[in-house]
Amino acid sequence: MPELPARMRGRVLYHLHSLGAAGAPAANPDSEAAAPCGRGLRRLEAWLDHVRALGCGGVLLTPIFISSTHGYDTVDPFRIDQRLGDEGDFAAFADACHGRGLMLILDGVFNHVGRAFPAFRDVLSRGAASPFAPWFRLDLAAGGPDGFAYADFEGHPELVALNHANPEVLEWAVAVCRHWLDRGADGWRLDVAYLIPEAFLASLSQSVREVHLDAFLFGEKVHGDYVRFVEESGLHSITQYELYQAIWSSLNDANLFELAWALRRHQTFSEAFAPVTFVGNHDVTRLASRLHNPAHLGPALAVLLTVPGVPCTYYGDELAWEGRVERRPGGDDTVRPPLPPAPTPANARQAEALRLHRELIALRRDRPWLTEAGLEVGEVSGPRLSYTVSDPRGAGRLLVTVDLAGGPAPSSEGWSSVAGGAGWSIEAPA
Repeated sequence: MPELPARMRGRVLYHLHSLGAAGAPAANPDSEAAAPCGRGLRRLEAWLDHVRALGCGGVLLTPIFISSTHGYDTVDPFRIDQRLGDEGDFAAFADACHGRGLMLILDGVFNHVGRAFPAFRDVLSRGAASPFAPWFRLDLAAGGPDGFAYADFEGHPELVALNHANPEVLEWAVAVCRHWLDRGADGWRLDVAYLIPEAFLASLSQSVREVHLDAFLFGEKVHGDYVRFVEESGLHSITQYELYQAIWSSLNDANLFELAWALRRHQTFSEAFAPVTFVGNHDVTRLASRLHNPAHLGPALAVLLTVPGVPCTYYGDELAWEGRVERRPGGDDTVRPPLPPAPTPANARQAEALRLHRELIALRRDRPWLTEAGLEVGEVSGPRLSYTVSDPRGAGRLLVTVDLAGGPAPSSEGWSSVAGGAGWSIEAPA
């Protein structure tokens, strides 16, 4: 299992849904055009001062490469989507990130491509005679509107599954990763890594690190054996959906036994790797819409920003934006809105959310040892939970208490307050 790049320690990633945040049209008007039809990356670049002021140490972008619609139906991963600009805009964005001390993490879609992907268009034209037929999992005898059937991503025919047993597909994925790392990216999120064979990911990871040793590589993983997957995939990390679920669910139920169970699991994961943690992303209902009690934002963030791993903040969550994912076409749109002209809180609730994010991200940044900390769950009852996080090198220790019974969490003997609010506290040894 590869060691986490040292430059990731203490960083919080700011997650932007690129096309949505840029206010780009839902569909690409011409995916074959040579010139841009928009300058979305410039709109995202204008937000970077806010990201830096928030205290984050990196930007995670969802796909920025040519696609037909939402970014995950890839047409050409070697070019910037026309709605976002061109390679010059990307270079300017990468420079703007690095000039502010921000790492830049891109989103790689290597499980599937769009139907307009040139290799698949060639298969549509020539069938079995296409030299690209082995790139996909085809059933050439099945018939149907295309004259054959093919595997897709979770029942979406517009997303054509790749054949990861084909060495040419691996070579293509490696080339994509290296291309953008050469041009200023610092790492990759691998979309739906849970559907990609671990052997393919291991070869990809090894090939990338041969040229870019410090590139941060993590995969999207929803459930399953997290530790085994990381060990066999060669990735540095995966997304920690178990903890995400437990945070909002246990707060809503005022039943912190669920969170205690998830924290103990989280510790077993973090002993092997640094999980990518979050309370919101581009695929899930926003935290402000999940929580039954808005006052529980503080406890949720206190947990996110004190447990071991690499935390992510989803854009707009720091302003308590709301939005629910619905199971329908376009059902993600409400959680992927355009950026406003300025990150100005519109009301007291938004101002408090921004204050909490700044305070707790600063706490995290000042204690980089939290990335690889040990975690031990202490007292737990229905509405009350405490745990400690400790630097394995002995440089620091924190006691975190969540108490949903009402009022501020009481101070503990031998500890002094570092941060806190209604229902939560973070303390350091007195």
